[in-house]
Order: sequence, then C-alpha cells, then structure tokens
Amino acid sequence: MKLHLPDPEATRAIGLKLGRSLPAGTTLLLEGELGTGKTSLVQSLGEGLGITDAIVSPTFTLINEYLEGRVPLYHLDLYRLKSDQVSDLYLENYLEGLEVPLGIVAIEWADRLPQRPDAYLKIQLSYEGAGRSLQILSCGPLEFNLDALT
Repeated sequence: MKLHLPDPEATRAIGLKLGRSLPAGTTLLLEGELGTGKTSLVQSLGEGLGITDAIVSPTFTLINEYLEGRVPLYHLDLYRLKSDQVSDLYLENYLEGLEVPLGIVAIEWADRLPQRPDAYLKIQLSYEGAGRSLQILSCGPLEFNLDALT
C-alpha cells in the first residue's frame, strides 16, 4: 500500500490510525532518509495510543519506553549503530515481550537490523514532490488489516 502525504497533518492522521488500531506484538520497521517523517509518524502513533508524554527521537538513548498508553510503545533508533552493535540491545525482549510487557515496537533506521523479525510492517517514507509518500508492506503473519488506514 502506498499513500501520498501532502503535509505533516496527513502523516499525523496515519500515525493516529495506527496507534488506535495496531495490536500489542506489532513491530514497525521504519526506513527513509533524514527528515522524511519517521519520528513524526511515531509521535502521532503514540498520540493514537493515548500516550501523553512527549515522544522524542531516541537517537542518543537508543530506546525510549512509553508504558502508559493503550498498549506500551517501544521506540528505537538505530541511526548511530552498526549492524553488529544492534544485538547488544537485546531486541527480543521487546519483540517477544520477554522482560517487558508486549507492546508496539517502532524501529527507526531498521535497515541496520542484522536480522528481521518473523512478522512486521515495513514502513518506507520518502520525499515526493512538496510532500512525502509512505509505503507499507506487511511481512509475515500479522493481526492487522492495512485497509484500516484508508
């Protein structure tokens, strides 16, 4: 599915829909150049989940946890890491709910993952004219219907 996002409000609307409808256990792999709206999408996703804390980019902290929404949100940013450093984050704890409650895992710069989870939504953001485009690909067995976004 590909969507045109003419302005920041269109990105916010998609994020709100995701936050209101994604089940716990969903992994979002976000890819795109700097400034294409990855963090903005996660911020509105958090808003849709009912998270009231400010959602900020975890570029330097690597992982931000937001536990007070409809389901927890784990926001990761791999921008500063090399693929071989990602294993030090113990992502399986977040992806499988091993030591934290199962929630939604949103990973920016997911191209740095040495291995992808069994099921995820790949969200590719890119520049398109004056706006942006968002392409979503469902990979593996997921409990989410992409038609909920239209």
